[in-house]
Amino acid sequence: MRLIAGLGNPGERYAFTRHNIGFMAVDALARRCGVAVSKKGHQALYGMGRCAGEQVMLLCPQTFMNLSGASVASAYKSLGIAPGDLIVIHDEIDLPYGEVRIKSGGGHGGHNGLRHIHQVLGDDGYVRVRIGVGRPTGGDVADYVLRRFGASEKKDLAKVLDYVADMVEVLLTDGVQQAMCACNGRNILHSSD
Repeated sequence: MRLIAGLGNPGERYAFTRHNIGFMAVDALARRCGVAVSKKGHQALYGMGRCAGEQVMLLCPQTFMNLSGASVASAYKSLGIAPGDLIVIHDEIDLPYGEVRIKSGGGHGGHNGLRHIHQVLGDDGYVRVRIGVGRPTGGDVADYVLRRFGASEKKDLAKVLDYVADMVEVLLTDGVQQAMCACNGRNILHSSD
């Protein structure tokens, strides 16, 4: 069993913002795998099913980003899984838009959702799928991640989300090392990569 949690903020106000790309990625994966993320529990919307031959729980915490750990830990503990069976998908301002990186373990890098997951789980050994949303050239980072994608970003969003779903499937079938080799260092929006 794998727990795949996409991070974001609940409500229409935050839909389609950069900070919610984790929710969007879980939705893309759910459509691909035929899993309805509509059950309520663990302070989240979730669904159970099979993805790439693996039994999964897809989870979208409804606690707001800064309290993501409460929801993720509830589902994690109920499933009785190991840290390596938890995959957290989230936005990453330190990566350019269109770049996806997979990482196992490590710090939270200033991401408040990851910070809370670390706090509540007491373990950082889970897998992260980091989706680049770019860094603002000026202004407040919090304001930037809570804004919706610009027009040029929107036209490539489906491509980015499909790629994330591809990489999660590689993670599930071939493991973290293979998935890291397949995607780290590539930006799918640049043909030279």
